[in-house]
Amino acid sequence: MPNRQSHRSWHRLTLSATLAVLSSLIACTSDTATGSAPLVGAWRSTIKFETGAFAEIKDLEFMYVFNAGGTLTESSNYDAAPPVPPAYGVWRMIGPNVFEARYEFFSTAPSDVDAFLKGAGWPPSGRGVFDERIEVSRDAQTFTSTIRYEAFGKRDEPLEGGGTARGVGRRIGF
Repeated sequence: MPNRQSHRSWHRLTLSATLAVLSSLIACTSDTATGSAPLVGAWRSTIKFETGAFAEIKDLEFMYVFNAGGTLTESSNYDAAPPVPPAYGVWRMIGPNVFEARYEFFSTAPSDVDAFLKGAGWPPSGRGVFDERIEVSRDAQTFTSTIRYEAFGKRDEPLEGGGTARGVGRRIGF
């Protein structure tokens, strides 16, 4: 009898240990909600603003990198006019091949002429916020999007000039 009980205990212990090891392996290899998403990677998009301060720009383009884990970096072909840094933000999946992103950048304004000539350059003037809804194609090589832009001053007060846009993107690859 004691031999049979210790044999059963040994089987239970072995089974428990095996399940624990398998569970930890599965947990270590499973993707996060954004880790395997079709949005992850580098993209280039043409942007057409329908309203707001950017509506007069006809050749606006964005380049994005959507990182696994839900962060993103965006830069435009107008980042140097006026000089502004890239935008940084977050994104998440809200449905099959549908995502939402929010990213922000610091805005600048020229200093007065005398200060500019002394090297003051383009001091901070506020920030811009983009909210974008992105739908990725089935083959994950293109997307369409809608964008809402809001502008804020140095004290975080809303400014005029916000607007809406549509985007068409394609994956950057070899």
